[in-house]
Amino acid sequence: MTSLSLLVGLTAIVPTTQAADKEFLNVSYDATREFYDEFNTSFGKYWSSRTGKSVHFKQAHGGSGKQARSVVDGLKGDVVTLALANDIEEIVKSGQINPGWQKEFPNNSAPYTSTIVFMVRKGNPKNIKDWSDLTKPGVEIITPNPKTGGLPRWVYLSAWGYALKQPAGNEAKAKDFVGKMYRNVKVMDSAARASMTTFAERRIGDVLLTWENEALVTQKILGKKDFEIIYPSMSILTEPSVAIVDKTVEKNGNKWLATGYINYLYSPVGQEMAAKHFYRPRNAQVLKKYAAQFPKLKTFTIDEVFGGWPKAQQTHFANGAIFDQIYNNRR
Repeated sequence: MTSLSLLVGLTAIVPTTQAADKEFLNVSYDATREFYDEFNTSFGKYWSSRTGKSVHFKQAHGGSGKQARSVVDGLKGDVVTLALANDIEEIVKSGQINPGWQKEFPNNSAPYTSTIVFMVRKGNPKNIKDWSDLTKPGVEIITPNPKTGGLPRWVYLSAWGYALKQPAGNEAKAKDFVGKMYRNVKVMDSAARASMTTFAERRIGDVLLTWENEALVTQKILGKKDFEIIYPSMSILTEPSVAIVDKTVEKNGNKWLATGYINYLYSPVGQEMAAKHFYRPRNAQVLKKYAAQFPKLKTFTIDEVFGGWPKAQQTHFANGAIFDQIYNNRR
């Protein structure tokens, strides 16, 4: 079996080309490694053909929240491609990214989307079909820690939104529902790829709550003989966000390069690569081409249910907020 563990690690900077005219660092989250490996190669060839200049690309990967903190603490990324907008807002607070970054590129600077799905063992022995099944006694859940990663915050909010949207749903019932779900969490790793390894290689747990793209990639690598992907009745629309790190590119002269890099994500070529790596592209024609791999799913947005990321972060994930209350009382 092809190993996923080789793809897992602590935040690491990985060069993707050799000696070049420019150095360029993309600080990204855990599940984008393979996508940006291919993207950097493609964009590098495009950039060289247009400018005659070569680029030495580097990537840094880890839990999205930890990656944002690394930039705040001094990691000199040219761009950040993180799991959620609030992590970029944390960098804005440090003065390294200018306010209004979401208006610099289309779709609020979110060039592709995903959603939250369940991975279960072949045959689905615990008969897990929807969010409500995750609270049943004896179900062991694998999901990362919302305090360190972007995916687990989307997971948490997806479960909360599901509970709110049930008949007679309200905030108190949602808190109780999510609390029951987290009492069933068996292992809480720091990031998405580590949780995938816990579930797929260490074979711990009955169900993994993960990105759609991560589930589909794993199924492609490991095959369908061991795992099944379950789409719940509804899930949250996840919108990974991208931004130029203004302070870095002002100092190293990479503003034009960084702008071209992100624009390439929105190009038909970039959108095609995103779809190949199982991200849902924004480009309608590309999405139509890959429609067979993306089942239709009822989704809701963070703005619709939670009033946007700043409010959701403060209410649910700040120190002492609802997630901490749930986690501290889970036993």
